[in-house]
Amino acid sequence: MKSLLALLAAAVLSTAALAQAALTPGEVVKVDKGAGKVTLKHEELKNLDMPAMTMNFRVTDPAMLDSLAVGQKVRFAAEKVNGQYTVVRLEK
Repeated sequence: MKSLLALLAAAVLSTAALAQAALTPGEVVKVDKGAGKVTLKHEELKNLDMPAMTMNFRVTDPAMLDSLAVGQKVRFAAEKVNGQYTVVRLEK
């Protein structure tokens, strides 16, 4: 039983590490703090099976928007949360 739990824990940690490594390059097109959204011109989002495009995303934390500026290059991770495309991680 202990080895099964150890194997399961290793699998979860590996998946988390891969998710963190999979950041997509993008460029800020618009910041809408009132709506809690950012418009990004981005490369392909493989985890969402989405081609490169420009689109709006919600953000999990509105503080992510505080230091963003139009034209700024970013790397981000997005997921579908409650049916909406949402930025869950953002690096400048």
